[in-house]
This record gives sequence, C-alpha cells and structure tokens, in this order.
Amino acid sequence: MHVSLFVTCVVDLFSPEVGVAAVRVMRAMDVDVGVPQGQTCCGQPAWNSGFHRDAARVAAASLKALGAALDEHPDSWIVVPAGSCATMIRIFWSEMFELTHDHERAAQARRVAERTLEFSEFVHRFGDRLPGLTGNSGGPVGYHHSCHMYRELRITEAPTDLLGRCGDTLVEWSADSRCCGFGGLFSFKLPETSEAMADNKLSTLAATGCRTIVGCDTSCLLHLEARAEHEGAPVKIRHLAEVLADTLPVSSTPATTPTGATGQ
Repeated sequence: MHVSLFVTCVVDLFSPEVGVAAVRVMRAMDVDVGVPQGQTCCGQPAWNSGFHRDAARVAAASLKALGAALDEHPDSWIVVPAGSCATMIRIFWSEMFELTHDHERAAQARRVAERTLEFSEFVHRFGDRLPGLTGNSGGPVGYHHSCHMYRELRITEAPTDLLGRCGDTLVEWSADSRCCGFGGLFSFKLPETSEAMADNKLSTLAATGCRTIVGCDTSCLLHLEARAEHEGAPVKIRHLAEVLADTLPVSSTPATTPTGATGQ
C-alpha cells in the first residue's frame, strides 16, 4: 500500500515532529509513505476569509502535487494529519474551483477528495495492519474533538478507539467537543474571545484532574498549548500521531524526517 502524506503548513512550519510520528506509524503498518514535492497550503485561510480566488491560486499547487502522486500510484491514499485541512480538500476544494469557473481543476479536486483520509481515519480503517501497541503512553487523557473533523468529516470514534489501543483511559470531559477558540483567522480578528474560549476549555479539563490533551489538529493543539503555558496550567498537549508512535513496538521501522512539504 502506498500513501502520499499531505504534511500541512502548520505541521511543516511549527510541529514537524507530528509529521515524523505520522510517517513512523504508517511505516509500522507496512505502508510505503511518500511526500509529494510541490505541495504547499490547502488554501483554507483565504477561503475562510471569503477570498475564493486567492484560495484557489494557493491550493492549485497542492492539487497539482497530489494529483501527480495519484497519477503515479492510482490506488494509493492521501493522508492528512489535520482534520481542518482534510476537510478543505475533501469538501471545499471542488466547490472552490467551481466558484472560480475552473472546471478542470474542480474535477481533479473531486478525484483527489475521493482518495483523501484524515490520519486517524486512515489508521483506524486499516487498523489490522497496526502492530500490537505497548500500552505505555501514560494516560489518562482528554480528547479534543476539533471542529472541522467533528462537524464536517464526522470523525469521532476513530481517534478515541486508537487511544484505547494505546492503553489510554479517556476522561469524562464536558468540553471535549467545544471549540478551542483558534478558528484560523478568528483568533487574529477576535483574540480576546479566542483566548477566553481556550482558557475556559482548559479549566473544564482541570476540574477532571486530567493533565493531558490529545487531538488531531495541530493548529488547535498549538493554541491550547500556548494558553496553558500563558496561564501556568500543567497540561501536556499531544497529537494522536505522537501518542501512537510512542507506543509502537521497539522493532518498528523508524522514519526519517519528511521532506518536500513546501516544495523547497
């Protein structure tokens, strides 16, 4: 099985260790992982701000890179370690290119969308390939259901089931599906509201006695981590890929750092 990893801007620039962990997990599943050259941004920031033409211009490079990867490996999957970017590719790319009257790219986008899976979705779907995990991840944990993944892709059970396979105990957390407040440019336009939302979410976790949050969207996790650090909250923030990678058997194949995420 072959997979093309869409690294995402946030992982590439701020949390490359998440990309490395995702590759480690998929290689442990006996998956051949490639990182298509030329991929950049999915165009989500401009799209969410209403600039569909600008978003399409940005996304065109990534569409070309992912389309070329499918040309080379027609039966492969595109895996995205972020629910928000996976949503952009699967749900909004074709609409975006249709709005710019670029019907050829819209058709290409639909083809790419059909072969795109969010990371936890992929690992869960092909879970029989995942080797036995050591169960030493150090739970309990609170799982953060990020907005796009939860409300657009409707992926809820895959990540929590995988945490169970890691030996983690999920805490009862009333705010697990509440928005963290990041919301892309929302956090720039209304920073006070954004920060208050994150602080409130963190306070509800503290009431459970849990000190670890796991999620599948690095942007959300960075926002929560920044607020936890600012408030002096003793909370550990982790991406699911990192948790899975840390519980792989020692004999699992190590991964090298993904390259080519920005086409440099």
